[in-house]
Amino acid sequence: MHYKTLNLLFLTLLLIPTSCQKPNGTKGNNIHATELSKDLHSFSNPNEVSIQHLYLNLDINFDKKVLKGYAALTLDNKKATTTLHLDSRQLKIDSVYTDDIGKTSFNLTPEKEFFGSDLSIVITPQTKKVKVFYETSPDAEALQWLSAEQTHDKKHPFLFSQSQAILARTWVPCQDSPGIKFTYNADITCNPELMVLMSAKNDTVLHDNGKYSFKQELPVSSYLLAIAAGDIRFKNTGRNSGVYAEPGQLAAAAWGFVDMQSMIDKAEGLYGPYVWGRYDVLVLPPSFPFGGMENPCLTFATPTIIAGDRSLVSLIAHELAHSWSGNLVTNETWNDFWLNEGFTVYFEQRIMEEIYGKPYSEMLSLLGMDELKLTLKELNEEGKKEDTHLFLNLEGRNPDDGLTDVAYEKGRFFLQTIELAAGRNKFDAFLKKYFTENAFKPMNTERFIAYLNLHLIKGDTALANKIQINKWIYGPDLPSSCPKPASVELNKVAQQAQMFNAGNTKAKALVTKGWTTHHWLYFLRNLNEKTAAKQLADLDAVFGFTKSGNSEILCDWFKLTITNDYAAAQPALEAFLIRVGRRKFLTPLYSRLAKTETNKRWAKAVYDKARPGYHAVAINTIDEILK
Repeated sequence: MHYKTLNLLFLTLLLIPTSCQKPNGTKGNNIHATELSKDLHSFSNPNEVSIQHLYLNLDINFDKKVLKGYAALTLDNKKATTTLHLDSRQLKIDSVYTDDIGKTSFNLTPEKEFFGSDLSIVITPQTKKVKVFYETSPDAEALQWLSAEQTHDKKHPFLFSQSQAILARTWVPCQDSPGIKFTYNADITCNPELMVLMSAKNDTVLHDNGKYSFKQELPVSSYLLAIAAGDIRFKNTGRNSGVYAEPGQLAAAAWGFVDMQSMIDKAEGLYGPYVWGRYDVLVLPPSFPFGGMENPCLTFATPTIIAGDRSLVSLIAHELAHSWSGNLVTNETWNDFWLNEGFTVYFEQRIMEEIYGKPYSEMLSLLGMDELKLTLKELNEEGKKEDTHLFLNLEGRNPDDGLTDVAYEKGRFFLQTIELAAGRNKFDAFLKKYFTENAFKPMNTERFIAYLNLHLIKGDTALANKIQINKWIYGPDLPSSCPKPASVELNKVAQQAQMFNAGNTKAKALVTKGWTTHHWLYFLRNLNEKTAAKQLADLDAVFGFTKSGNSEILCDWFKLTITNDYAAAQPALEAFLIRVGRRKFLTPLYSRLAKTETNKRWAKAVYDKARPGYHAVAINTIDEILK
């Protein structure tokens, strides 16, 4: 990666105690570091030789469930090294060629859990290009091959990828580290009945010959490499926005995402131009393990956000915000993951406030705080206090371990703390400068602190003391400077929940007119953990929770029905666990079921049916819960 050289007059001393914990393996606190921190989740050697451009030529074979072809890598051999180290996992490497040697030697180390193999390739100081011929495994964890029966329309098979955090190496030999950025283009061949899309410039029509070409002219990290193929159609939603989905889901998706163009416009007004050209969303089949994935130009989204009332579109705002925080300025290693997600949740809330007003964003903030406190409680009870820090130590661990509300919500509230201490106008100007000056560069935690001190705090000790940087980033739980979110709307909901909890108010007497998804979630979360089955039946009869089409509400409802053995909901719970593959919902439900032997046996029986339809990301989590 090329870094822009800037004159630096001085660095403000970090306003944190000398006893604080600092990240290991960084290159100090120089804002404009010219070398990357050591990424303990990658075998690559980017400080010696790095990928500048990737070209993929692949055939999609649904019968064998493999991608086959080659990856051509354009290199910047900065230190005239004679070995290129790439990350590879579950890949069958056939041969490797360079532009100067021809066919060259390579070696694959034995597979290591989570990490895969070090693919070392012999090059020369003059080598400019390396071409790796390979084939993916049918079990490649980044790729999910769905039968027609597992899709929404049930007519054609479907393929989609999920490369974050370190799964790109299971379908592309690459330097699989977030701090390494490269441009790419691709030629992909597929069944002519299916449309192919990537995280690049996409066409909007089916190609009769099954051949698709892609170009991503802006540098991206490997975790943002994405591919999908299926019975997909397109509908425009605005000036530079649109939605892709299976034909049977396209109309509902386009209606649900009607505010997408407005979100883009509001985001640009806050923090600068959207640089990626188009912002489109692909609605995937239900087995997609996440809510969304911020692949450049083409967000992948779960169908569970299509609730029929546009109430869950904050997820689209979140993935759009990643076009600045993450895709533009990227966490250098997965220990710095909060730099991606904390900024994005903060940015998401600002977008939602711009479009739907402050009361709406206040509801999101309070719900987020409640979820964060629950996560912190669970991590502390499990003896994982260090995982409540923003900066993480994930050495030797799967970086997915860092995908908790700590990175997302604690990160958001840290930035909200800075906003409140410095003032919104001043903080907005800082963020716009941050995204502009650091565009297409990696950022680590130490360099962010230095940048914050240099460009916002500027030696103001009183401001630094208000923020408590050290306690937020390197300390556990929530510092005393943490904002205390409040919501007038949700206070009304809490009053209704208290009345119902007292046992002298029936469901039909509750005042719920005008409630949105967020009101209902807060209501369910404020019910007594031990709510008698009779009371649950009363709620169900009046509000029809068990038959709800809203996955967020269903998940919270099923938490209560599991804890209180509300048998009437069990068939719907089974159907939900089989139908939905989003890990956010699966994890709490299976975890509750696993608390008693009877429920655990039932959960294992359901899981046997559901597991073939889950993505590997979800399978790894649920296997651990039910072992």
